[in-house]
Amino acid sequence: MNTLNVGIIGCGNISGIYLQNIPAYNGLSLRACADMKPEAAQAQASRHGIQALSVDELLARDDIDLIVNLTIPSAHFGVSLAALSAGKHVFSEKPLAVDFAQGRRLVDEAEARGLHLGCAPDTFLGGGGRLARKLVDDGTVGRILSGTAFLMSHGMEHWHPDPTFFFKPGGGPILDMAPYYLSTLVNLTGPVKRVVAMSSIGFAERIVTSDSPRKGERITVETPTSVMALLEFVSGAQVTFCMSWDVWKHGHPAIELYGSEGSLRVPDPNFFGGAVEFTDAGGEWQAADSGGMPLGVPNWRSPNWAPDAPPRANYRALGLADLASSVLRGTPHRSSGRLGLHVLEVMHSILESAATGQPIAITTALDRPASLADADAAALWNGLPREASAA
Repeated sequence: MNTLNVGIIGCGNISGIYLQNIPAYNGLSLRACADMKPEAAQAQASRHGIQALSVDELLARDDIDLIVNLTIPSAHFGVSLAALSAGKHVFSEKPLAVDFAQGRRLVDEAEARGLHLGCAPDTFLGGGGRLARKLVDDGTVGRILSGTAFLMSHGMEHWHPDPTFFFKPGGGPILDMAPYYLSTLVNLTGPVKRVVAMSSIGFAERIVTSDSPRKGERITVETPTSVMALLEFVSGAQVTFCMSWDVWKHGHPAIELYGSEGSLRVPDPNFFGGAVEFTDAGGEWQAADSGGMPLGVPNWRSPNWAPDAPPRANYRALGLADLASSVLRGTPHRSSGRLGLHVLEVMHSILESAATGQPIAITTALDRPASLADADAAALWNGLPREASAA
């Protein structure tokens, strides 16, 4: 076998980029999709030339090796467990599960069955993430001592067609957005040891302003929308970590790391490319762009962006190709279920610390993901027949 046959469960907003990118990766063959709304599955199947099935039909197919779970977060556990129970490898959108105990069960189930379990985000494997990792590993800024990570915006209601779940338990900027930042930080500095946090709800109600059937609807906010935390890593590094959907505008870089020999600015971890900036001690910032690197070339524009906004690198499904390579060729599995579980525990611990006012020790342990060489990244990618869109 040199290819894994792929089936997607969940044909909502995020599915378009996966459906478009999967055929561009070596080791993956896109076969079918399913959704609780048959019309959604049929629409995507027709668009991408694959079969539309029910969830049960898809899980029963002997010729499907890998299930991609793109359902809403509250459904991640049930769908992933059903897929593992059916003998399928699984790659889940983040978070691995809403509940930490459920996430642990998924990891245990996959390992007991000898199956691979992967979890988004895989953005740290893109050109920008790999470039930042190389600079850290080469000692360019020395030992990482401290840092900052910021996600600041005013939520999702202005662009997402159905944003209600973002503001309910299981949503919020921690469970929805923190995985990108935490996975990047773990990739660069190793696992988290302890957290302490505070949180708040900035606006008790949100009004949907996106151009969708739900425009004008009011959403009661039931989960923290601003969370400020301090992360202590096993390495000794301490990082200020702020995630908020209560901010109209800010000037913070996404991630800055401060080392014993210099400082490092990491590209936006929501994407796969971007420029890395670094200093030599107190010198001027120097920029290194990943735009010419494998899986760092800008290839995508959101329809929600201003017309003059430049394209960004969006190579979602890279984690699937990494998983497939691990299954087929025994290469390291980087965006793994164990990484997803560690990130999930850190997120829940941040929320628990904010609720109790107490520091929380992290119990899951793991090594940094293996680095991905440029040549190996290039070998995973087969190229797109057209520029990607958000369809």
